[in-house]
Amino acid sequence: MILYLHGFRSSPASFKARKMAEYLQQTGRAGEYLCPQLPASPLLAIQLIESLLSTYPANEITLIGSSLGGYYATWLAEQYGCKAVLLNPAVKPPRDLEKYVGVTTAYHSDELFEFKSEYVAQLRAYEVAAISRPERYFLIAATGDEVLDWREMTAHYPGAKQIIIDGSDHGMADFVDYLDPILAFCDAK
Repeated sequence: MILYLHGFRSSPASFKARKMAEYLQQTGRAGEYLCPQLPASPLLAIQLIESLLSTYPANEITLIGSSLGGYYATWLAEQYGCKAVLLNPAVKPPRDLEKYVGVTTAYHSDELFEFKSEYVAQLRAYEVAAISRPERYFLIAATGDEVLDWREMTAHYPGAKQIIIDGSDHGMADFVDYLDPILAFCDAK
């Protein structure tokens, strides 16, 4: 099972989530893919993800987390022992998202998106100071990420499989180039 966790203010309609779904559809594996709409509340997002995780053995799950979804995927991988692919993951979202407290809209719709101050405290509860088993992680980070620092990402996942993209951007416009290695990591036992 591949469980895709989108980023802050994002959705299953994001470019990477759609490309992953299309790729799995083309390879006859659409039934192995889930990408839920995550609530703005980190607590509620984690509860939703945990409810999905509870229906599969940990060794049959790979989390793919983009940006804030990477932060969640890291905490969940540590808790459940599953694998995680991290796409330009947020490493310090309590610090980075504090300035976004308030009401705005989601990226892929005009739907209101409220990020409350208590969500910053909720994020702190899911911090992973150091990963325990680097072999469970696959980091893909872009040096051209205009939102997050790729050097923080690489430092946070020492010993993990890593692809550092020279250039690109936070949204990973070249994401389709990495679908084969991502799926190979998901399938590896």
